Amino acid sequence: MPTNRIEADYLLETPADPRRVADLMAGEQSSGTFVAIPGETPELKARVAAQVIRLEILDETAISPSLPSAHLNLTPGAPVLRAKVTLSWPLDTLGPSLPNLLATVAGNLFELKPVTGLRLLDIRLPDEFAAAYPGPRFGIAGTRQLAGVPRRPLIGTIIKPSVGLGPRETAELVSDLCRAGIDFIKDDELQSDGPACPFDQRVEEVMRVINDHSQRSGKKVMYAFNLTGDLDQMRRRHDTLLKHGATCLMASINSVGLVGMVELARFSQLPIHAHRNGWGYLSRHPLLGWSYIAWQKIWRLAGADHMHVNGIGNKFAESDESCIASARACLTPMFADKPCTVMPVFSSAQSALQAPETYRGLGSADLIVTAGGGIMAHPLGVAAGVTAMQEAWEATLTGIPLTEFALNHPSLQHALEMTA
Repeated sequence: MPTNRIEADYLLETPADPRRVADLMAGEQSSGTFVAIPGETPELKARVAAQVIRLEILDETAISPSLPSAHLNLTPGAPVLRAKVTLSWPLDTLGPSLPNLLATVAGNLFELKPVTGLRLLDIRLPDEFAAAYPGPRFGIAGTRQLAGVPRRPLIGTIIKPSVGLGPRETAELVSDLCRAGIDFIKDDELQSDGPACPFDQRVEEVMRVINDHSQRSGKKVMYAFNLTGDLDQMRRRHDTLLKHGATCLMASINSVGLVGMVELARFSQLPIHAHRNGWGYLSRHPLLGWSYIAWQKIWRLAGADHMHVNGIGNKFAESDESCIASARACLTPMFADKPCTVMPVFSSAQSALQAPETYRGLGSADLIVTAGGGIMAHPLGVAAGVTAMQEAWEATLTGIPLTEFALNHPSLQHALEMTA
C-alpha cells in the first residue's frame, strides 16, 4: 500500500448508485458534509479528503434492504445492490492514533441514509502506527517461555462454575488442575472482584497453590486473572498480581475500551489475555459492523498478547470457517518490521474431539485451547479431562487418528464417548 495512507475495505449495500454512495462515504469521513461549503476548496480536498480507490459492484442483489433506513424512498421491486469499496485517507489528517482511527474508519458511515448494509472487512495501516504503539509485549514467544511450553499448544481451561466459587474453592480446583498437568487456567469473564470472590483474596489463594506446585514440580501454571475494571482498579489489581508472582492477566476488551486497553498495555508487566465477550453485537449481522480480520488488528496493536477467536464446533452462531480465518489473522504479521502476532485462543464448547480439525485449519501449534466443560465434565474427573486433551493433541501432532490413539488411552476414549 502507499506509504502514509490508511486503507479500509467495506462491504456496502445500498438501493442507490454504489459509486455515488462510496463518494458520500469518503466525503462524510473526511472534509465533506451534507452540503457544499466554501472552505472545502479543491486544494483542501486534494490534500486531506478521503479517496475511493477501489469499487467492485458484486453480482448479487437483495430483495429488500438488510437494515432499515428512515426517510429512504424505495422503488418497489428495485434491486438493492452490493459492492466492495476501499477508502483511503492521508495519515496527516489524524496521525497515528487508534482512537481517532476508529472514528475515521468506523464512525458515522454505518448511519448514512442510503446505506442499508455496511461491514468493515479489513484495514491496512502505515508504519507510523507501529512506531506509535507497543503491540504485544510478550506475544507467542513470551507466553511460551512463561508457561514452559516450547512447541505444542497450551492446554487450558476456565474455572467452572463461572461464578459461585469462593477464593478457597477456586484454589482447590486449581490445585487439582495443577496436579493434572494443565498449562493454562483463566477466570471466567463474569468473575472479577465481586463480594463473593474478591480479587485480592482469590489471587492470594490461587497463587499460593500455583507457587507451591511450581516449587515441587518445576512447572508454573499460567493463570489469567480477570482484572477488568476502571483504570485505577486495573492498575492496583495488576500490582497485586505482581506481588504474588502471577504470570498473566485477563481483560474484557469491549468493557475496558480501546483507551483502557492502551493504558493497560503501557503499565502491564504481564501478558494480556484479551477476552472478546460482546463480539456478537459488533459482528453477528453479515451486513453490519466489523469483520474480525479488521477488528483484531486494533487490539493487537494496542497491546493484546492473546486474542479469543471462538472455536471449532462452538456453541455460538459463528461458523468454523470464520473461526479459523480469525485465528489465522492473529498469526499474520501486521508490519514488516513489527509483526505483532499473538496467540489465538480457541474456546466455547471445546473438547478433545476438535483437536484434529483445529490443527488442520490453523496449520500451526501456536494456540491456546481452553476447554471448560470439556475438562470439568470428563466422566473420570478433572485430571482425566486434562489428560484427554493432552492425548488428543499428542495424537493430532503426530498424525494418528484420535480413535486409534484412544484404544490405548482410556482418558481420551472416555472423552470421545462423552462428545459423540
